[in-house]
Amino acid sequence: MTILIAYDGSDDAKAAIAFAGRVFKGERAVVLTVWERLAMSSARASAGLMMTIDGDAAGDEAIGQAMNELARRGADLAREAGLEATPRCESDAVAVWATIVDVAEELDATLIVTGTRGLGGVRSLLLGSTSDRVLHHAQRPVLVVPSPKPAS
Repeated sequence: MTILIAYDGSDDAKAAIAFAGRVFKGERAVVLTVWERLAMSSARASAGLMMTIDGDAAGDEAIGQAMNELARRGADLAREAGLEATPRCESDAVAVWATIVDVAEELDATLIVTGTRGLGGVRSLLLGSTSDRVLHHAQRPVLVVPSPKPAS
């Protein structure tokens, strides 16, 4: 069994890892972090940073390193939760959900695990959530773990 866990560092993604660890203890997992090249370029532009249409290679490399580190932290959490986890990081060409579905196909993942909401903010409200799109487009089982309850 190979489980693909979508991880963006959000509390929902952490809850998804914790749940997967409890239910699938000892199973192989790939913790996938997908970064949106277009969103990162937009963020740099809105911060007033000058760039060419192709983006800044040094900036892309720094972002890629940060996203790889995020994937490694997610894999560490998955190992702590009892999974045999490895990190993976991808930049997307179209959409995060499509990259998740494509990687699941490539790995022939038995299951995709995702949280209900990530760090998408307003953009995800306008376009629909990543988990919803994965659920509707994946050709394999998808487990969507609900948000953790806030501390009372």
